[in-house]
Amino acid sequence: MAGAKGFAAVALLQRRTRAQRGGNPAGAGLPFDRSAADALAVWSETWLEALRSRNYAEGTLEERAYSLKVFLAWTAERDVTRAGEVTRPILEAYQRWLYRYTQPGGRPLSWSTQRQRIGCLRDFFRWVTRQNVILHNPASELELPRQEKRLPTAGLSREEVTRLLAVPDVADPLGLRGRAMLEVFYATGLRRAELCRLELPDVNPERGTLTVRKGKGKKDRVVPLGARAGAWVQRYQREVRPRLVLAAGVPTLFLTAYGAAFNPDVVSGMVAAWMQRIGRKGSCHLLRHTCATHMLEGGADIRYIQQLLGHEKLETTAIYTEVTIRQLIEVHARCHPGAQLPPDEDPASVPPDKPAA
Repeated sequence: MAGAKGFAAVALLQRRTRAQRGGNPAGAGLPFDRSAADALAVWSETWLEALRSRNYAEGTLEERAYSLKVFLAWTAERDVTRAGEVTRPILEAYQRWLYRYTQPGGRPLSWSTQRQRIGCLRDFFRWVTRQNVILHNPASELELPRQEKRLPTAGLSREEVTRLLAVPDVADPLGLRGRAMLEVFYATGLRRAELCRLELPDVNPERGTLTVRKGKGKKDRVVPLGARAGAWVQRYQREVRPRLVLAAGVPTLFLTAYGAAFNPDVVSGMVAAWMQRIGRKGSCHLLRHTCATHMLEGGADIRYIQQLLGHEKLETTAIYTEVTIRQLIEVHARCHPGAQLPPDEDPASVPPDKPAA
């Protein structure tokens, strides 16, 4: 398939079987002990099912299932398989293990990941206690690592956005699809999963809007698309998408060469590769930051940006007021006495001091 471009590559890909396309087989899970009435493996599955019945998002369920799986594997190595055997010292030992754990490549777990793992256990053991499986909650006094206040990576400049949008080759049909996807990311600030879930009815060219369905927290919202992004999406729908559809009735807007919806990880890889072409590190979320920053610098009220991005709390959106420095520079230049350099005080024109005798 080397050298194949556009729909020549699409034709080759679509003739491959599912096995030839690769992918990770679904694992059967680790053989945790389920013999006891208060077995951790049994009650972890029951808790996840309870969360599912309460309409928790699939992403949340997957994250909590993984956190519990790591914990169960750790306790199984220490012959702790029952909820009644878990004590606060055991949980504190697990917390220290998370702190010392190094990932492939030598990187430790981030503080946010450690908070996520421990927070999952606190919620799990609180629920197990309420079900009268155990009499005392061993995680009730477990302290989470302190939250770091980290600024997001600085967004792209307008010149960098222009260069990024020019990276996909629009003479290639798949490049045209890539250009349309980048335009949507930049115009709307969508999350990668939200873009992957877009369907044809979600695009309203007459109103110039996109309907985002089941965003974070399973919340719907309507966002403006903009004239430029709308024009590229319409061109993609007209020239490219009909040739990617393999089965009638597929509603997904952006299709892969297999005629299916994108996996968010695949989209991240595509955008990251395009970012590298302009000398930047980042992916889809950097375009989300860029959208919010450029709107704020253009004078948009932060509450409108909150609605655009789908943030539940204004404090989440407020982080963009800290990363956009242009307005602060303008105020500093206007108000600070030392911000302007008078011509007669140019340090370059001052002769150097004579060396001491």
